[in-house]
Amino acid sequence: MNTVKTGMLLAALTALFGVVGYLLGGGSGMLIALGLAVATNLYAYWNSDRLALSAHHAVEVDERTAPDLVRMVRELAQRAELPMPRVYVTENPQPNAFATGRNPENAAVAATTGLLSMLSPNEVAGVIAHELAHIKNRDTLIMTVSATVAGAIASLAQFGFLFGGRGEDRPSPVTMLLMVLVAPFAAMILQMAISRSREYDADRAGALILGQPLALASALAKIAGGVAHVPNMDAERHPATAPLFIVNPLSGRGMDNLFSTHPATENRIAALQALAQEMGPAPAPAGSFTRTAPSSPWNTGARRGPWG
Repeated sequence: MNTVKTGMLLAALTALFGVVGYLLGGGSGMLIALGLAVATNLYAYWNSDRLALSAHHAVEVDERTAPDLVRMVRELAQRAELPMPRVYVTENPQPNAFATGRNPENAAVAATTGLLSMLSPNEVAGVIAHELAHIKNRDTLIMTVSATVAGAIASLAQFGFLFGGRGEDRPSPVTMLLMVLVAPFAAMILQMAISRSREYDADRAGALILGQPLALASALAKIAGGVAHVPNMDAERHPATAPLFIVNPLSGRGMDNLFSTHPATENRIAALQALAQEMGPAPAPAGSFTRTAPSSPWNTGARRGPWG
């Protein structure tokens, strides 16, 4: 089903490419835009994960540089019956995380230094389990590809506004202004349609992987509070990547946040609390993660690595 949804989304984004091209350059503009859309779709399928990680300056870590984080990801991946994903950390004070990759065999999870410093180990585990659920559900392909293509649509509209045709071939200033404003929002609406329900599904699946729904609920509350006070400048520069994150990283001060790509955090927390009541008390060992070394990604003050 997710493969079908991915195809439908790519078709919709490709059509949107064509519409923007037609309004900016007529029939020839539409053909150029459709050709660009096909090339972008192919490129996004194979490279969207690297583009997302690069946009947020993510650095890959291993057992030497972030032993506790890598151990945690490995254990949770085993519980989820997934291949071990690559693990990244991005130097960013905003608490947040995302997953990317076209399939479970080529997946990656990334956490910000803000997340690792602000949350407890069990809360971080809840966030990682949520991201692994996205990987298991194969959400990461549609999310990363849509982010790449939506960004390309925004760039196309802005390029057309700056370098449109001349004389009678040039669209009216009103049309071009509408394209600059509407095209990115239309792409974001398409992303919103496929991201909201996926967050609820990933919350539930992640809570079951960890075995502690309330750990993820607590993490979401802390992340939402951090996002409200700490800007993520990389996300502001690349707003099309916002659906990748566990909580919308955009500040809301700019036009790019007109359409939210995530459900209300309060509703997600309420759903997790209801799940915790259904599950009842978890056995003590379930989902138990602790800090083990001063050099861990939760930094007890002795040594600082690429995680913070």
